Amino acid sequence: SLIRDRADRIARVIATDVGTPYGIATRVQTLLPAEVLSSYARLAETYDFEGGRVGNSRLLREPAGVVGAVTPWNYPLHQAVAKVAPALAAGCTVVLKPSEVAPLAAYALAEILDEAGLPRGVFNMLSGRGPVVGEALVTHPDVDMVSFTGSTRAGRRVAALAAETVKRVTLELGGKSASVVLPDADLETAVKATVANAFLNSGQTCSALTRMIVHRDQYDQAVWLAVEVARTYTVGDPFDEGTRLGPLVSAAQRERVVRYINRGEEEGARLVTGGTDNPRERGFYVEPTVFAGVEPGMVIEQEEIFGPVLVIVPYSRGEDEAVAIANGTPYGLAGAVWAGEEKHALSVARRLRAGQVTVNGGRFNPLAPFGGYKQSGVGRELGESGLEEFLETKAIQL
Repeated sequence: SLIRDRADRIARVIATDVGTPYGIATRVQTLLPAEVLSSYARLAETYDFEGGRVGNSRLLREPAGVVGAVTPWNYPLHQAVAKVAPALAAGCTVVLKPSEVAPLAAYALAEILDEAGLPRGVFNMLSGRGPVVGEALVTHPDVDMVSFTGSTRAGRRVAALAAETVKRVTLELGGKSASVVLPDADLETAVKATVANAFLNSGQTCSALTRMIVHRDQYDQAVWLAVEVARTYTVGDPFDEGTRLGPLVSAAQRERVVRYINRGEEEGARLVTGGTDNPRERGFYVEPTVFAGVEPGMVIEQEEIFGPVLVIVPYSRGEDEAVAIANGTPYGLAGAVWAGEEKHALSVARRLRAGQVTVNGGRFNPLAPFGGYKQSGVGRELGESGLEEFLETKAIQL
């Protein structure tokens, strides 16, 4: 309730700290975390912590203990709530280390938890840089579990450090998610929705659909549609009503995205809109960018760019080839399938090695488990599966 009551203030904090357009900062960055928090309040009252019986054994689900939660800057309140809420519902205490790049939403959450009457010491927050404060938290012997969201590179480091004391670890890491457009799909709808997803939060979204895989017979039309849609994404001040793309979070992030755009052109991909020019005199902006002529294996097709860059990959030998391309990266966080018939789309969705797949534009469900296959992570967040990450199972023989 306090998050909802302060939604305007929190959204303004996030728009200022991250650069997310204010409207999106309100709906996605603030009100969605409030919904997630509410879902865990309800689940805490209904979940069977006793766990039932197996033969002569009674099963108990108990808190994992002290949780070290390390969260990123791109969705600073949502990622914190996605860890803190289930940890508290499970009965754990939490030490949160938010990203030093955009920490202010975490301060707002700490203020709210204190005002709500949470006992002292149940929720704790540490500020500082990942390599110093984050690593101290991950390696501390009194921390029983680590829940981390961030890059795959940083996730490997967290897992290695946590292994020294054999902690339970959940990792929600990078992605290079594919939007597979089958020949009988509504092409215009598929392209419009894919572009919107790819450019959400200026592309700084781990589950963004940044690869669109389209049959060669429809490829030219898909590219044209993507360019037309991308050009409607106005770049500007996060507080301007017409802004659809705010700035990237930092100069370093802009430089990273620019390097990938340059690399794409060097590899022979065709830049059909956007590019490396900064469209505004002040701020870390990148124009909405679309690459055509992208082949599987290119760096821009394989690696997470984390900016407003969509790559369009053709296939010609049927859906087996499309599925192989979709599964052909080290990642497996999310995906999408578009087809004329839902049953057909669902059959292809089952073949994608990704933790969450959208069929024909299905709405995001905050009660469903979220997490990745392969190098996109270990474990799940949200819903009942997210709660169970913070529980240990005890069997008592009677």
